[in-house]
Amino acid sequence: MNYVITPPVIPTVAVAASDSLFPVNRVYCVGRNYAAHAIEMGHDPNREEPFFFKKAPDNLLPASESDGGGTFPYPPKTHDVHHEIELVTALSKGGTNIPVDTAMDCVWGFGVGIDMTRRDLQGEAKKAGRPWDTGKAFDNAAPMGCLHPIAQTGNMESGRIWLEVNGKVRQEGDLNQLIWKIPEIISYLSGLFTLRPCDLIFTGTPSGVGPITAGDILVGGIDGLSGIKVTVD
Repeated sequence: MNYVITPPVIPTVAVAASDSLFPVNRVYCVGRNYAAHAIEMGHDPNREEPFFFKKAPDNLLPASESDGGGTFPYPPKTHDVHHEIELVTALSKGGTNIPVDTAMDCVWGFGVGIDMTRRDLQGEAKKAGRPWDTGKAFDNAAPMGCLHPIAQTGNMESGRIWLEVNGKVRQEGDLNQLIWKIPEIISYLSGLFTLRPCDLIFTGTPSGVGPITAGDILVGGIDGLSGIKVTVD
């Protein structure tokens, strides 16, 4: 096929203990999916209809299989960038209106990600009734650890999720505290969009989100998965 310009490189994520790469199609994110985080953000912690936003695939800051981390350049036009550690679900199948009881058949595997947020820009957008894109979908806004196939991890229904900043725990919770569980997320999301192979879903963050500054070192993990380490530049 002839293109008028050279197409961009397909964004990818490393696969643990492998030279293979997982190609990324779209990146969906679930908002306020832990009760304690909903409370700290000033919202009702009770179960309500889930809501979603997107990051662009090229917003990913992927780790290599060997180092588990990378350098996060502090982004422009902000003075209040926050970290949000999350379980990321990678899809091998898609579809529309996927039943909850078959939703896990769509899952290729799991990894650890960080939803970086320009909180000040997000807050300004909310007040003005505008989209959040400038607060959520910016360059390097999604640091990503290595993916593990579901055959190795199981369904990731429980397990400690945590993030340290400069050696001190900032965020900590358990995957069993997800308000909307992974099969429910996939099913609901497939009613809004046609899900496709190679989509990623950031499933929400526990409480303890907070600001980062240049020089900070972020180390996070989820039981059963490779961890992630990010240095803020």
